Amino acid sequence: MRGTNDRPTIQNEPAVFVSYDPTDPTARTYSALIDAYAFFNARLFSGQLPPCLLTLQRRKQAYGYFSGRRFTTRDGTAITDEIALNPSHFAERTTEEILSTLVHEMVHLEQAHFGTPSRGRYHNTEWARMMRAVGLIPSDTGEPGGKETGQRVSHFIEEGGRFARACADLLAARTNMVPFVELGNETDRETREKKAASKTKYTCPACNANAWAKPETPLVCGACRQPMQGQGQR
Repeated sequence: MRGTNDRPTIQNEPAVFVSYDPTDPTARTYSALIDAYAFFNARLFSGQLPPCLLTLQRRKQAYGYFSGRRFTTRDGTAITDEIALNPSHFAERTTEEILSTLVHEMVHLEQAHFGTPSRGRYHNTEWARMMRAVGLIPSDTGEPGGKETGQRVSHFIEEGGRFARACADLLAARTNMVPFVELGNETDRETREKKAASKTKYTCPACNANAWAKPETPLVCGACRQPMQGQGQR
């Protein structure tokens, strides 16, 4: 039997074009990533970053990675970069922290197209400057005081900085930016909870200087000689 335009009609043939089901896990996950990339591109990079392939990849000891010119179309007419996020860490991190990794990798993409990256995985001073420009502070420890350059460099979020403000606006406008996290067993959850509880932010009530330590650590500000208060303390 022939259908319109001489196209064969196949019984029970699925529709070629379907609208996204808002309950579909793939659509919810990747549409959120696409929206986040576009939002941060506009707010933090003046919309100058080209589109790239966003993926979820498990890479040991990494929250995410950037790989320049990683994919090409089959006919070779287009080449694109890749930004990957590691879903293995989603459950133990906040949505803001996960999105900060996306922007971290977007800075690598920015440098690849508009700057001068070092060879290999080295994070150089230009990259560190670009990170600070978007409100992420480079640190090889992920905490204040760490080295800003090197082979393996993470970051922490500048309090009140450009990323923090942009992310707050995004999360206020759209909920469930990271709709799915890995379902671990009870041991996994306990491990994540202990890790999350191992670092507490302390602030000096006089000068607002910050420090990080284990909960219940008695910290005193070196400049003001005032006891520092941990998050949640009054």
